[in-house]
Amino acid sequence: MTARRGPGTTVGYLTKRFPRLSETFILDEILGLEQAGVPLRLFAVADPMEAVVQPDVARVASPVTYLRGRRWSDAPKGAVRTLCAHVRLATRHPSRYRKALAMALADRSRTHTVRPFLDAGRLAVELRRARAAHLHAAFAHGPATTARYVHHLTGLPFSFAAHAKDLYLSDAAELVAKAVDARFVLTCSAAAAEGLSERLGPAGGAMPGSGAPSSKVVLAYHGVDTGRFQPAPVAAGGDGPLRVLAVGRLVAKKGYPVLLHALRLLLDSGQEVHCRIVGGGPEHAELASLAEDLGLARHVSFLGARTHQEVAEEYRRTDVFVQASVVLADGDRDGVPNALLEAMASGLPVVASAVSGIPEAVDDGASGLLVAPGDAGALARALARLGEDRRLVASLGSGARRTVVERFDRRVCAQQLAPHFWPATAPAGPSAPGALASPHVVPA
Repeated sequence: MTARRGPGTTVGYLTKRFPRLSETFILDEILGLEQAGVPLRLFAVADPMEAVVQPDVARVASPVTYLRGRRWSDAPKGAVRTLCAHVRLATRHPSRYRKALAMALADRSRTHTVRPFLDAGRLAVELRRARAAHLHAAFAHGPATTARYVHHLTGLPFSFAAHAKDLYLSDAAELVAKAVDARFVLTCSAAAAEGLSERLGPAGGAMPGSGAPSSKVVLAYHGVDTGRFQPAPVAAGGDGPLRVLAVGRLVAKKGYPVLLHALRLLLDSGQEVHCRIVGGGPEHAELASLAEDLGLARHVSFLGARTHQEVAEEYRRTDVFVQASVVLADGDRDGVPNALLEAMASGLPVVASAVSGIPEAVDDGASGLLVAPGDAGALARALARLGEDRRLVASLGSGARRTVVERFDRRVCAQQLAPHFWPATAPAGPSAPGALASPHVVPA
């Protein structure tokens, strides 16, 4: 495996499941990198086989290779391919293979499985066929584990991204080990970059010559399509109920119970309001029951999962967007939610929790209103303020749009990120980022 077939011509991009309707940031990043000129080759551990697929998946240029097949019927064939891949790797470089296998067996105490190592064998062979020069894992947990094993099996350099759950719930020692071996580590917010750097420490147990893991942290915001998400031709609003929108999976860290209690307080104060909630997830029944108990059945609509195009229409028919995120007891939290940026790009004022990376996008009083996480009263008061002052709604909406266009446009974010993966995409001149062997690091 040490001999390569000429210079690399692609960059491997590994995610856990693709395409997932709720992981719009992954789809946006892939499209942005391809548009910026990075020759991606996509790999996914599995196909989620969701009933609804984002239409923009059809715009992805790279085919997708599924390491575990797409259906149960693919399992026997996939198992044979994986076995053959490991035999090939063990035969070509037995010493390297033995060391990587020993590492996987030692790691088993934390991961409780050697499946990522099995996936790594299959992926290593596929990457060689694709003439990959680099491998990027889209998440810090399973995909990064697999990418690290590929690195030890083949010597191929790799990077990984740390977002929210995969960052805050990952074993600290395992994160350090991955960061030591990685070329660089991406985070989608300065808050996440700071949290990751703290977890890695100033030295983090780095091997001699590898560099401190915390020095490899690269801040790379996710961008959104500011062409698709634009303000409505005619501004929403009027004399009717305040129209509130929330978008995101129905999971605990999104803070939907806080939103529902805030809506009840808002109604009790005399402010008419109707809220539409877009997203599916495990807490749907519980949230619907809470809405019923609070007497909100006529005031809240649960719309389920929607595509990008459908969500864009929802933004155009609403007055205010709410992001009621909270920090869970286990540390899980949001980063900078894509839905928040989409709403801001659509010219909506936002009321959001001051959690994690959200204040990096929302300037309190200029592009939205920030409230303390978990405080239904504060959230209700912020919504009431917007319901009573439609000029403030317009002002904050304009500021929100301006913020995203200037700082979170997908094309611009992708162009800034692309040289880390593919130096040929760097702009000419002395300020251009260096080669991948020495990535440009944005301070957290």
